[in-house]
Amino acid sequence: MALIVQKYGGTSVGTLERIAAVADEVRAVRELGDDVVVVVSAMSGETNRLLVMAKTLDRHPNPRELDVLLSTGEQVTIALLSICLESKGCPARSYTGGQVHIRTDNAYNKARILGIDHRRVEEDLAKGRVVVVAGFQGVDEHGNITTLGRGGSDTTAVALAAALSARECQIFTDVDGVYTADPRVVPEARRLDRVTYEEMLELASLGAKVLQIRAVEFARKYNVPLRVLSSFQPGKGTLIAEEAAMEQPLISGVTCNRDEAKLTVLGVPDRPGIAHRILGPVAKANIEVDMIVQNVGEDGTTDFTFTVNRSDYEAALEILKQVAGDLGAREVTGDRRIAKVSLVGVAMRSHAGIASRMFEALATEGINIRMISTSEIKISVVVDEKYAELGVRSLHTEFGLGQNG
Repeated sequence: MALIVQKYGGTSVGTLERIAAVADEVRAVRELGDDVVVVVSAMSGETNRLLVMAKTLDRHPNPRELDVLLSTGEQVTIALLSICLESKGCPARSYTGGQVHIRTDNAYNKARILGIDHRRVEEDLAKGRVVVVAGFQGVDEHGNITTLGRGGSDTTAVALAAALSARECQIFTDVDGVYTADPRVVPEARRLDRVTYEEMLELASLGAKVLQIRAVEFARKYNVPLRVLSSFQPGKGTLIAEEAAMEQPLISGVTCNRDEAKLTVLGVPDRPGIAHRILGPVAKANIEVDMIVQNVGEDGTTDFTFTVNRSDYEAALEILKQVAGDLGAREVTGDRRIAKVSLVGVAMRSHAGIASRMFEALATEGINIRMISTSEIKISVVVDEKYAELGVRSLHTEFGLGQNG
């Protein structure tokens, strides 16, 4: 007998009929002799509905109270799924994040898991029950409800799998695995049988929405095998694990992220410590910075450019205006009409000329590159948003990633 942790996203539990289908899936696994812990998200659209209500009352809701509100969506789902399992003769017990003591820090709306007290879960498993846990949530050291950010149920599932030494953590969603590109953008995109943690980290951070990046980080840290599956159709999905395939492809995927914005501080004095003076206040506001470019001019000044998530653009812009005044910079500019297009593949380490082929393919389509960032296994470029899908398709073709590639 092995332990399987399964996670079902919002579309997988979006209706009572879907919840009943999930219950059938869970019961089937249980009848094979495996123990099962199920992590669920709120029903599809519920989190957004709650968020709209909060922002109707206050454009900037108190973060603590917002977490109290948003956490209720998962509580509904765990109760309904447990009721359904019990009706089908499968003993089940539901728990909120606080009830199984998923301890987090106190960064409301973006909390991080610090530890899990899994004794109650193990006691229920020993009694033959399926344990159903609310994803996306936990409690801080003072007992305040916290949420883990969008996609946080993935992280909950992986953290439980690590704490319970599960054989596998299965992420059920509305797609049947990880693809070489978004099939909605590239119809000939191909499902990957296997990718490494390292590749999945890059794919998740660069725009692939299949998994939350923190979930992949957790899986790699604790060596938890992850499998992405569809709850709507049978299949083996995509396995995410440490070992690479014997014949690892040169490029595993092409991603596009439109949730990007670019900010530039013009005419900053070129002296030591300037980067910290600019980015320090941004970091204190809990705003993550991605790509950074600094151009030194001949007049003793520099232009400092970086990208942030588009949702953080307004807050970052206000911070930079204050910083620019303090530094005597000439101007602050920004652009929310950009996108990041990226190539990812562990085999890139041992192959030269990937960047050159990438740049040539984009140039052939008349796509101008505005920023470039590289690592051992990825190359990212910032382009005008209107060219994002064209860029993805051209690179997918260039590197032969299609069904017959």
